[in-house]
Amino acid sequence: MARAVTRNRKIINTAVAWGIGLLIFFPIFWTILTSFKTEATAIADPPVLFNFHWTLENYSVVMERSNYGRFLTNSIIIAGGSTILGIIIAVPAAWSMAFVPSPRTKDILLWMLSTKMLPAVGVLYPIYLMFIRMGLLDTRLGLVIVLMLINLPIIVWMLYTYFKEIPGEILEAARMDGASLKEELIYILTPMAIPGIASTLLLNVILAWNEAFWTLNLTAAKAAPLTAFIASYSSPEGLFYAKLSAASTMAIAPILILGWFSQKQLVSGLTFGAVK
Repeated sequence: MARAVTRNRKIINTAVAWGIGLLIFFPIFWTILTSFKTEATAIADPPVLFNFHWTLENYSVVMERSNYGRFLTNSIIIAGGSTILGIIIAVPAAWSMAFVPSPRTKDILLWMLSTKMLPAVGVLYPIYLMFIRMGLLDTRLGLVIVLMLINLPIIVWMLYTYFKEIPGEILEAARMDGASLKEELIYILTPMAIPGIASTLLLNVILAWNEAFWTLNLTAAKAAPLTAFIASYSSPEGLFYAKLSAASTMAIAPILILGWFSQKQLVSGLTFGAVK
């Protein structure tokens, strides 16, 4: 009886997991499917699922109309640059909070996390004026700095959680053997926390890649990433659904491929320290 209940519970859990997974994946699937339709088929009512004339015309039009390579390069530089800069700043910060805590460490962590609750539009105007004065408007460097700052609380929180799982006695032993702070961070702490750092890095790349609010408001043409590339396919006359879907597919394809090949590292990092 107990085995039957356990088996039924596993079947139900598996079915629910598949259901949630399919529900999450369906918008992506529909976007990719729509990218191969004509504009007339894309807006057909009722919607056409598979029985339509498949075409690559939308991709051809998108490639001819826009310099996809430039948008892709900007996204890679902005997402990669903000992630690397964030990791460089967050590792020492998370180390100090995890291994040399102060009475206010938890308050600081909560305050950092609370900044993510602030509506981005509330600080757009002062940041926009600062960027104009500093010559950072519509530049890759400006977006790297902004995206690093808005994602820094999450990076610090994740690294802090991972570092707390590392026994402090190991670092104390290294200090007794004469290891400097630099050696402790580079040769001892970092290798032990590689899964956590890797998952944090991947998550930050995804967040920076998908960021739309700041990229649309702080860029015009030179530093515009793929989020601006997608937005360019809307117009006052309406949306071109098939072409918009093709542009969206081309924008999300690189990050989907990265996530697919990095899923093992991402999962191992997110579960780092969960089982001792």
